[in-house]
Amino acid sequence: MFSAAAPLVVRADQKRELELLVRNGNSPQKVALRCRLVLLAQQGVANQSIAEQLNVSRPTVLALRAAFAKDGMAAVRGIRRRKRSPRVLTPELEQKILDATLKTRPGDGSTHWSVRTLAHHMGVSRTIVHRVWQRHDVQPHRVERFKLSKDPQFEEKVRDIVGLYLHPPDKSMVLCVAEKSQIQALDRTQPMLPMGLGYVEGVTHDYVRHGTTTLFAALDIATEQVLTACKRRHRHQDYLAFLQHVEENVPRKLDIHLVVDNYATHKHPRVKRWLATHSRYHVHYTPTYASWLNQVEIWFNIITQRAIRRGTFRSVNDLVAKIDHYVQQYNSHTTPFVWTATADSILQKVERLCQRISETQH
Repeated sequence: MFSAAAPLVVRADQKRELELLVRNGNSPQKVALRCRLVLLAQQGVANQSIAEQLNVSRPTVLALRAAFAKDGMAAVRGIRRRKRSPRVLTPELEQKILDATLKTRPGDGSTHWSVRTLAHHMGVSRTIVHRVWQRHDVQPHRVERFKLSKDPQFEEKVRDIVGLYLHPPDKSMVLCVAEKSQIQALDRTQPMLPMGLGYVEGVTHDYVRHGTTTLFAALDIATEQVLTACKRRHRHQDYLAFLQHVEENVPRKLDIHLVVDNYATHKHPRVKRWLATHSRYHVHYTPTYASWLNQVEIWFNIITQRAIRRGTFRSVNDLVAKIDHYVQQYNSHTTPFVWTATADSILQKVERLCQRISETQH
């Protein structure tokens, strides 16, 4: 048996209000629970017994008794807020967290800090570290890859190609040409699991290789239409065959400006002789390590994400057929890419990157 507690002092008007709140179906559950607790305490019921009857903890009973004795009905109706500790994150601590993140590395040989490791190292909570990283957009877990071109004609080539994109010549067609080599015809070893509510599409991690193909593509920057051909290899003979395919599908009255990268196939002597005999072709080479200037690379990423990467192909012919089908559907509803970067903005960005590298090395 629980020892009876001293009855809680409740005035008659307070008791009537408490009983009305309990009977009122519109009373919030928390308010009704507190009213029942106070009424039981007014009857002298033991605190532990009240806790068990109302399915609350004994400290809750003691806290509400004390609050009612002090504040009366306000303790029942009001929202009791927890006392929060004073703010821990000071400007000085914030700067220390940033300095540790950007200028040091963990002593265990790790390449970068995580929220947990830095919090443990500095003796603060993970929430504080995470808040500082979010506020300053610091992401130690991420890395971006880059490659600076060492082409001595880098600026000249950038201005030439960007000029084609922003101000195409009259009576001409600008075609971005490249090849996506070694596209594998992969067949999963087990059937795919379809996407459903609460889970994503599932594919086996292993596969059977059925061969490869090379996708040649020419992107018209004015319409975003693509002219494609799949070849078994990507030799200069295959590139010449694709150029002949372009020649047969582009109106004779137009000059053709080709934007291509520096792959050896594009500069083969036989390719140069073919271009010399077709005077309407004008070749514009991207700087070395700057294939991102070639807009067809954007399209290669689109077809990879939407048609190739998650596809299942039982043969190379099946792969080629599905690529051709995707290209046909793509060309039926294309809209041109909007190129907005000027040559000056690109060169300024490269200059800033070079400056960051120089500062890091010093």
